[in-house]
Amino acid sequence: MTRLMAGLALGLAVTAGWGQISDGRVAFERAEHLRRGINLSMWYAQAGDYSAERLTTYTTPEDFRLVKSLGFDHARLSINPEPLMLDGRVDILDPAAIARLDKTVAEITATGLVVILDIHPEMPFVEALGQGNDPVIRFLKFWTVFATHFAATDPKQVYFEVLNEPHIEDSFRWAGIQSRAVAAIRAVAPMHTIIATGNRWGGVEGLLELEPVRDSNVIYSFHDYDPMTFTHQGASWSTPYLKALRGVPYPSTPENVAPLMEQDADERGKQELIKYGAERWDAARVDKEIATAADWGARHGVPVWCGEFGVYKTYSPPAARAAWLHDMRVGFEAHHVGWAMWDYQGSFALVSKANGKTTVDAPVAAALGLMSVPE
Repeated sequence: MTRLMAGLALGLAVTAGWGQISDGRVAFERAEHLRRGINLSMWYAQAGDYSAERLTTYTTPEDFRLVKSLGFDHARLSINPEPLMLDGRVDILDPAAIARLDKTVAEITATGLVVILDIHPEMPFVEALGQGNDPVIRFLKFWTVFATHFAATDPKQVYFEVLNEPHIEDSFRWAGIQSRAVAAIRAVAPMHTIIATGNRWGGVEGLLELEPVRDSNVIYSFHDYDPMTFTHQGASWSTPYLKALRGVPYPSTPENVAPLMEQDADERGKQELIKYGAERWDAARVDKEIATAADWGARHGVPVWCGEFGVYKTYSPPAARAAWLHDMRVGFEAHHVGWAMWDYQGSFALVSKANGKTTVDAPVAAALGLMSVPE
């Protein structure tokens, strides 16, 4: 029996309850369940604290029910792989850690939401992939163990995302790593949909230089925070020139950014503001960028999905934030591209929590075309 025939036989044996062996249609069918989503961030990744107490209280089944009631159909769950490794071993999952994640995945899917298991490591983990073979081998071993663990889940409800925002120097190298990761996942999870992405922080530019992998059950992700001068104004963790920006408007014109030249921004910041104004970012400009990603998918005959977009809320004018989110959402719908907003309750949040109460940002919800906000 050839390796291909053996793989097909394994797929039929393991997944007899899930339907037929996938062909090119399955990815498009699965993409239809990724129309409107939200990122569950700062929880199983980017948190620092992965204690049982925090994991069980930061986001709860009540949140999942709220997400579903608002009209979302999927949630992207960011997962730092390292806390799942027993004593740092990539080939063994920590029993307590994976049990908590199992419970979370079950609770999310119980609401009817699709969940994307997004491998979302810290920077050193990602950057090491560009620096030698050992980190790549560790990454592939982790995915084999992780995908094996979740292979018994319903592939219509649980999708695997290879890596959040790869950013290594050689895009060709990343393409090779990703192809190997897809093959490793497929070997143990024949029916699950995989989400792949381009290099360059997973943006549109990285998507355009990517060749699709040799697997038909794959959806291709891109992240879109352009223009960063608006969406990341005041962000302390990003490019230095953004830190001093406040009150940057949207849409942009040379005239409405001119007053911001008096801000305490460095020379780079001022030049970026001038550029932002001159580019006249508006609904048409946003639509053009989304169309670029959609066109790539059409040329290659594969589905595309925007896994992240959003506006840092601390220093952005609320009306401008809502306007940009609205234009993005309309653009996605016009080009039949599903999306997941960043994020549920972080610094780009849809909701805020205080004194045991969760409050939905009504203008943001409206901009996203969601159902009426619960009282």
